Amino acid sequence: MGTAAALLLTVSLLYLTAASVVRASHVIYPELQSLEAKEVGKKLRTGYHFQPPKHWINDPNGPMYYKGLYHLFYQYNPKGAVWGNIIWAHSVSTDLIDWVSVEPGIYPSKSFDINGCWSGSATVLPNGVPVIMYTGIDPAERQVQNVAYPANLSDPFLREWVKPNYNPIISPDRSINASAFRDPTTAWYGPDGHWRLIVGSKEDMRGIAVLYRSRDFRRWVRAHHSLHAGNTGMWECPDFYPVAVAGGSRHHRSGVDTLELRDAAVASEVKYVLKVSLDLMRYEYYTVGWYDHAKDRYTPDPSFPDNDYGLRYDYGDFYASKSFFDPAKKRRVLWGWANESDTVPDDRQKGWAGIQAIPRKIFLSRSGRQLIQWPVEEVKSLRGIHVNVSNKAVKSGQYFKVTGIKSVQSDVEAAFAIKDLDKAEKFDPAWRTNAQGLCNRLNSHVKGGVGPFGLWVLASGDLKERTAVFFRVFKTNDTNYVVLMCNDPTRSTFEAKDYRPTFAGFVNMDITKTKKIPLRTLIDHSVVESFGAGGRTCILTRVYPRIAIGDKAQLFVFNNGQSEIKVTNLHAWEMKTPTMNQPE
Repeated sequence: MGTAAALLLTVSLLYLTAASVVRASHVIYPELQSLEAKEVGKKLRTGYHFQPPKHWINDPNGPMYYKGLYHLFYQYNPKGAVWGNIIWAHSVSTDLIDWVSVEPGIYPSKSFDINGCWSGSATVLPNGVPVIMYTGIDPAERQVQNVAYPANLSDPFLREWVKPNYNPIISPDRSINASAFRDPTTAWYGPDGHWRLIVGSKEDMRGIAVLYRSRDFRRWVRAHHSLHAGNTGMWECPDFYPVAVAGGSRHHRSGVDTLELRDAAVASEVKYVLKVSLDLMRYEYYTVGWYDHAKDRYTPDPSFPDNDYGLRYDYGDFYASKSFFDPAKKRRVLWGWANESDTVPDDRQKGWAGIQAIPRKIFLSRSGRQLIQWPVEEVKSLRGIHVNVSNKAVKSGQYFKVTGIKSVQSDVEAAFAIKDLDKAEKFDPAWRTNAQGLCNRLNSHVKGGVGPFGLWVLASGDLKERTAVFFRVFKTNDTNYVVLMCNDPTRSTFEAKDYRPTFAGFVNMDITKTKKIPLRTLIDHSVVESFGAGGRTCILTRVYPRIAIGDKAQLFVFNNGQSEIKVTNLHAWEMKTPTMNQPE
């Protein structure tokens, strides 16, 4: 065990209503934002998803690996369970599973951030020095970009950060909307010796990735053109990074460090991902394409829709994501924020709001047509009691209960084989751009041809309360099929005020070859995080059961389609609770 790991182990053992205003995409409740939580409700609190002991969190910020420790900063309200008083809270881990909270990294303290410290990224310079770049709000309410450096590079915890007086390093010029200019990316170093980064912005309804260059990481100059733009409204939390391509000299499942782009050979054989968070839609989409270093032009591959119905990391309650390169395991890791979907009074009552999704390894598929995501391998260390079901047929209209574990905090991997694809319903091409609407109309209660089939999770014993994670297969002609994946929480609670949309995405797979669909679902009290077909389609849903809580939560397999399905294998594990942000 390294020195930093030993230190972390030692530390971890020690121990309504309001007039609303929208600011930086969040609703402000002035009279609530500084009301300290008197107690923390445990009933629906997650066990192994990242969250602080209490109060509001949102965007993950500046994730990185430094001297044996993973660092995660995040937008946090230390005074209440609604958005406001935002600082960069800071937690560290040796394994992305057990977390210790340390001193806040960044908080309003200088003229260039006195009115707010908003989202940003971390860049590790070639000499090993980490730098944070973040959006500050100055006295004129302009959004400006600032840097911060560690006060003590020998401290693996990076407890203290210094903001140079030469901040801001990037200010909006007259052509930029100063109230829509935020969330700088991790910087990358080009073969020409210049650093580059992008900042999210907009012009009317056009989202813009504003590009800047620097030789010294201090003086930044705006490029004559943006890296990319699109007619989808404000672009928040942009992310731009390289991915290895199958067939190249690098293994395509490996991550690519942006520092490697100094090598022209590496820079020429990788592709790039541009992800943007859509302020208007409250979801994200990404494209994969080519980046011309000499011209600073990013061009998405033609197969990727470059609009608001393009491919998403996650088709559920997942936003403001941020990735980083993990040099310890040569992988790219993705963090994403999952907001609460119950009411503000409920958040106030339980004393907390928001979690981070499970960190995911992310890489380009072998075909190059999409990204693949999968929970980081360390999650398996939490697996406990295990049950298995094999080769069990489920006929039309049937279901069965999975027994032997407490499923309220569990990890479930299953594979469903389809007996008769000929029973699939006909697919209307008009549905292609609205998977969520299709799932809402043909939900888990509506009988079909091939499907709906899948899991009922966080279900009461009488099944009056349940959340469905399911698939439905359609045919476009005699030989081609379309697979739809849905999370349906519409029967998960009896409270009409809760926000309970169905979430859905299409699955890029050839069902005629496999005739089998794998599914992994992470269940954690009030979150259901699902990975379809090996991570090709991911959906996270927030769920607030009133009956299926604790030991009363049940797990079922169901089939509401005409075609029989077979559970070829189902493995389910109870999940242990890691150390979650005990104070240092």
